Amino acid sequence: MNIETRTKLNQLLQNWQTGGLLFSSWLIKNGYSDQLMQQYRKSGWLSFLSKGVMYRTGDKLSFYSALSNYNSQLDKGFYVGAHSALELSGFNHYVPMGKPVLMIGHLKEDKIPSWMVNTDFEYEIKFFSTKIFKTSQLDMFKKGDYDVLASVPEQAFLECLLLAPNQYAYMDLFYIMEQLTTLRAEVVQLMLENTDNLKVKRLFLYMAQKAGHEWFGKLDRSKIDLGIGKRQLVEKGVYLPEYMITIPKELYEYE
Repeated sequence: MNIETRTKLNQLLQNWQTGGLLFSSWLIKNGYSDQLMQQYRKSGWLSFLSKGVMYRTGDKLSFYSALSNYNSQLDKGFYVGAHSALELSGFNHYVPMGKPVLMIGHLKEDKIPSWMVNTDFEYEIKFFSTKIFKTSQLDMFKKGDYDVLASVPEQAFLECLLLAPNQYAYMDLFYIMEQLTTLRAEVVQLMLENTDNLKVKRLFLYMAQKAGHEWFGKLDRSKIDLGIGKRQLVEKGVYLPEYMITIPKELYEYE
């Protein structure tokens, strides 16, 4: 390996993010030719994960690190959502059995890369996409040494409601709602005014009211359109005229 090749390799390794990935298109843009990448692989410094994707040989891959690299290197917008985003904000009630589940949101038009699906990461990765939020609320959060894009808590809980009951049980979500004492009324207001899913809006308001949160009283409900027509979430539940939804009896009777 000549001096120039080793110098560029040292520069690469000095800024290495443990457990992360390198994408060939980003490397080329930053002065690493195909020949140079091939030489690094032959020398055992880099290993091939999938087409256009490499990692440091011997490194234990981390999904959070890989996600951070994917977004920053290729200007993507995949993000941690639903209960996983709530966990990033310190709300930890939802504990699934077995391998922990990591919920990843993305735009409907964004194709899920094969490496996300086929790599055996430390999480079971589940993907979802939605267009119900006219004003999406995402922010950068710290996960160990990594900066990851994630839903703010207000949006994250709405995503949970959207994915219920297939992904989450309604009672489990109410247990989480009881913890959400620090939600920001102005962000909740913005999200509910700019969300067109009636089930999500009605159920969110009911749960917030039932939990008795202080921020609920600061909402201007006259600006939140709950639409018309009944919504039946479960069979043989309890109908709530105020919110025009039928909810599980267990949730209604819970105190």
